[in-house]
Amino acid sequence: MNLTTDDADGKIRLDQYLAAHLPELSRSRIQNLIKSGDVLVNGSPAKPKNPVSRGDSITVRIPEPEPAEAQPQDIPLDILYEDEDVVVINKESGMVVHPAAGNPDGTIVNALLHHCGDLSGIGGVERPGIVHRLDKDTSGCLVIAKNDAAHQSLTAQFAARSTEKRYLAVVQGIPSQSSGTVFTHIGRHPVNRLKMAVVNPGSGKAAITDYDLLCADPSTDSSLVLCTLHTGRTHQIRVHMLHLGHPLIGDPIYAKPARQKAKPGRLMLHAWRLGFDHPRTGKRMDFEAPVPPEYTPWLQLFPNGLYGAIPEPRPVQEDGGPPCHFPAAEAASTDRIRESAIFKSQSRPGLRQQSAVIRCPHPCG
Repeated sequence: MNLTTDDADGKIRLDQYLAAHLPELSRSRIQNLIKSGDVLVNGSPAKPKNPVSRGDSITVRIPEPEPAEAQPQDIPLDILYEDEDVVVINKESGMVVHPAAGNPDGTIVNALLHHCGDLSGIGGVERPGIVHRLDKDTSGCLVIAKNDAAHQSLTAQFAARSTEKRYLAVVQGIPSQSSGTVFTHIGRHPVNRLKMAVVNPGSGKAAITDYDLLCADPSTDSSLVLCTLHTGRTHQIRVHMLHLGHPLIGDPIYAKPARQKAKPGRLMLHAWRLGFDHPRTGKRMDFEAPVPPEYTPWLQLFPNGLYGAIPEPRPVQEDGGPPCHFPAAEAASTDRIRESAIFKSQSRPGLRQQSAVIRCPHPCG
């Protein structure tokens, strides 16, 4: 900002003049700005005690606030694997990954700095070691880089979609089809900036999610769904399942948990499996985070256990495939197919046999 001193008489100090004309800045803040060279008088640095005369031109630059460096904190971590390059943890629901506005500490990064002593610096002082993120209320597998070489390797793998990311989600309602692929673009919601939304091609970023219906519980009008991510957009699973008319159980942003029959007390999204190539050895590594106890009501529906119902991952479409245009309203209108899905889910909770027969009804299926 620029000030022209038309009312100065040569007797008032620079810091006093600025304090009178910039009431939004404290006296100490003004003095620090002057001492750091962010205040110029007639184009030259000045001192707080320098007098201001009529006609002087004062330039005040307010630098962008520098993020505070994360500090180590002794917070327990559920470590699935660790070596000199990476650490894989089972993140608990409710824990933030890195410091940000409203969450300056008590994060995964604070805990890791205490546990590891040092992490990759590529993510900056606020996000050391962070290669990918999970939402605060999402639990499950999270890999962190302990050095820059590991960070670069893992980042490249996520960008190339060579990692495997499989999530267990409990959704509201019962999907009419046992499996499908959702391909849309996801961007910031045009009205609510806290939300993401499906947007028209040409805006946002491409997002691809495979889903498989594992079991359904008509008594709570809910279903356990396996979601495999081929991209990593913010809130991707939450947005895509809402797009299909099936918001996640316990989702405070995209659903109304108070109106849902199932009330587990948390967002029902768990990063169950994560696979990647080790940054140093190139060996394929696959990890699995134990399924949280809140999933028990749905796990009990499997007569032969969860693992027998898990399908093999589908290959990534090289050309991306066409975008999905299957709106929630259309999903809600397929009552006849929905009733069929309920009947089959009661007899075979895993629904594995349906995947090869019943296809996703939208153009991307």
